[in-house]
Amino acid sequence: MNALALVPLQLGDPVMLVGLVVLAIAAITVWQMIEIVDAYNRGALTVFGEYRKLLDPGLNIVPPFVSHVHTFDMRTQTLDVPSQEAITRDNSPVTADAVVYIRVMDAKRAFLEVEDYQRAVSNLAQTTLRAVIGDMELDDTLSRREMINERIRTELDEPTDEWGIRVESVEVREVTPSQGVKGAMEQQTSAERRRRAMILEAQGERRSAVEKAEGDKQSEIIRAQGEKQSQILEAQGDAISTVLRARSAESMGERAIIDMGMDTLKEIGQSESTTFVLPQELTSMVGRYGKHLSGSDVSIGDGQLESLEFDDETRELIGLDDIAEMIGEIDAEAEVDLEAMEQQAKAIQEGKDVGPGAGMGSEAEPEPESEPEPEPDSRSE
Repeated sequence: MNALALVPLQLGDPVMLVGLVVLAIAAITVWQMIEIVDAYNRGALTVFGEYRKLLDPGLNIVPPFVSHVHTFDMRTQTLDVPSQEAITRDNSPVTADAVVYIRVMDAKRAFLEVEDYQRAVSNLAQTTLRAVIGDMELDDTLSRREMINERIRTELDEPTDEWGIRVESVEVREVTPSQGVKGAMEQQTSAERRRRAMILEAQGERRSAVEKAEGDKQSEIIRAQGEKQSQILEAQGDAISTVLRARSAESMGERAIIDMGMDTLKEIGQSESTTFVLPQELTSMVGRYGKHLSGSDVSIGDGQLESLEFDDETRELIGLDDIAEMIGEIDAEAEVDLEAMEQQAKAIQEGKDVGPGAGMGSEAEPEPESEPEPEPDSRSE
C-alpha cells in the first residue's frame, strides 16, 4: 500500500514544478508589459534599442523583455551654475555664479539630440557666463545684473532649442571682485561720500548765508520805512504847531492893536477939543473892536454867562477848520496795517522776498500844506 501511494506523488512533482514556472513566467511577462508614467513625466519607448514613441502619463502596454522606457520630467528644473572666474573688459578679475531655470519642451529631441541635457545646459551656461562678463566693465557687472541675465538667456536660447529645451530665465546670484579691487572700491566710495558731504555742507552754509542776508535786508527795509513814516509825522506835527503859533500870534496882535486904539480914543476923549480927525485905520480898528464886542463868544442871559459858537470869520481867523483838517490827515497818515505787518514779518522768517513797500499800508506822502499868509490888518467891514 505504501509503495503504491508513493508512485502518484513522484509522478506529479514535475508537473507541479512546470506549472509553477509557467505561472511565474506569465506574471513576469505581464509585469514587463505594463509601464506606468507619472503625470509630470513623458516616456521615450525603445524596442530593441529603436525609438518607437512617447508614452503619455498613465498606464501603457509595451512589448515585454525587449522594451526600455526613458522618462523625462516636464516641469521647470533648476540648474546651479558653479562659480566662474572671469576677467572684465577693464582687466578686473571677478568671480560669478548663477542659476538657470529650464523646461523640457520636446522629450523626443531631448532624448535623441543630446546625451544629458542637464549637464549640457550647465556647461553651456558656464562658458556663456564667462563670455558675457568678459565683455563688460567692472562697474557694469556690479550694477547691471538684469542686462547680464538677459544676455546669458539669449545666448542659451539657440543651442538649447535644438535639444528641445527652453531656458526660461537666468539669475546671476553674485559677482565678487578680487580683494585688491574691493579695497580700491571701498576707498573710492569713501572719497565720494566725503565729497558729497562737503558739497552738502557748503550748500547748507550758502543757503543759510543767503537767507540771513535776505532777512537783514527786509529788516533794514522795514526799519527805514518806519523811520520815514516817523519823520513824516514829526514834520507834519511841526508844521501844524507852526501854523497854530502863527495864528495865535496874529490874533494876539490884532487884540493888542485894538487895546492900544481904545487907549488912544480914551485920551482923545479926555481932551478939551470937540472936533476930532480920525484916520481910516483907527475907524476900521474901532469898527472891528465893536464887532468883536457885539459878536463875542460870551453872552449874558438871565444873569449868567453863556458860551456861544464861533462865527465863520472867527473860525477862519483862528484857523479852526484848517487845524481839524490837518489833524485828520495826521491820523490818516498814522494808520498802519497791523495785519499786513504781521504777514510781512512771518514771510521774512520763512525766507520769502518782501517788497520794500509791502505791509506799511501808507499812501503817497502828502505835501505839507503851505503856511497861509497872514491877512492884512486893515480890512474894511
